[in-house]
Amino acid sequence: MADTDSNEVQPKRKIIHIDFDAFFAAIEIRDNPTLSGKPIAVGGAIDRRGVIATCNYEARSFGVHSAMASAHAKRLCPNLQIITPRMSAYKDVSRQALGIFNQYSDLVEPLSLDEAYLDVSLSTCCQASATLIAKDIRKQIFKNIGVTASAGVAPNKFLAKIASDWHKPDGLCVITPDMVNDFIFELPVVKILGVGKITATKLHNKGIKTCGSLRQYSRTELVHWFGSFGSRLWEFARGIDERPIVASRRRKSLSVEHTYNKDLTNLNAIINQVAPLLDDLWARYKLISSEYSITSRFVKMKFDDFSQTTLEESVDQKQPMPLEHFKALISRAWERGNRSVRLLGIGVRLQDMRPPDQFRQLELYPLPFKMQENWLRPLPPRA
Repeated sequence: MADTDSNEVQPKRKIIHIDFDAFFAAIEIRDNPTLSGKPIAVGGAIDRRGVIATCNYEARSFGVHSAMASAHAKRLCPNLQIITPRMSAYKDVSRQALGIFNQYSDLVEPLSLDEAYLDVSLSTCCQASATLIAKDIRKQIFKNIGVTASAGVAPNKFLAKIASDWHKPDGLCVITPDMVNDFIFELPVVKILGVGKITATKLHNKGIKTCGSLRQYSRTELVHWFGSFGSRLWEFARGIDERPIVASRRRKSLSVEHTYNKDLTNLNAIINQVAPLLDDLWARYKLISSEYSITSRFVKMKFDDFSQTTLEESVDQKQPMPLEHFKALISRAWERGNRSVRLLGIGVRLQDMRPPDQFRQLELYPLPFKMQENWLRPLPPRA
């Protein structure tokens, strides 16, 4: 039974997925440039029945891939250099990357040493453009870390992760809300998160090879065939993924600001700009109001001589963002400089209302199976 629901995607969010290119191998080449252009892999030793953790693209052209036995990789590529992992070096780079990500958003969800999600829906960086933020992050990674990363920009995590792989290596793929329907329709089902060989075979046996053909079936039918995962298949086939970013740190404030093409030369001109700023701030706060309460409000002002001032006051919880209070705060701030203004900003300090057990504090990037040190251990003997 076909499902005619056309509510494809939630357009409000801007999600970026950053994925380093051949991460471990890239760090080894960065630190030893003589390896550049040669097939290399990072993993366990052949004489200990080791396993490949990752390899560069030169090695991949020979068919070498992660989770492959090192001995088999060497047979495929006799010139392959297998390097013992240096986990401390990789973790140091991950810390650097996390510092870069946190410049653009408080909502950063590390997935492993080499990839992370960012929710930049509320970010005012780079003209509030997720595409420009992703470009800037990739530039910073290359400049400050010396390796490349690919990025995907989309309205949700599912699509952002697919997008980051679309133009690898060293690529950027953007899926805007109006592109989602066409992009998903042609997407092979094997690209869906969680679809492995067994599920793919079942889908192919039913003639389902793309998300477009998957949409012919109702949620009920898919749940009947695939259990609870069938419901997720139904959603992904429509570009729906409401999973939130599980941040590694709490948001402490929320603000908006604007730099004007022409300086605001008097107090009335300045006051007239407060309402549109407040509308923007309130719209952004509503997206997180279930998790954060407001403890204070503040204003920021930069004058035409590039000096700046900030002013802050506590709030009445019943009316945390009244327009008149922000206007009064702006007036007091302007009196400190009493000159033309080139930038105005307003914001609020936040208190996280989530219980501690709902907030995941990460020491560093968690290590999923593919990145754990299991591949350093010998393979079990053959039966």
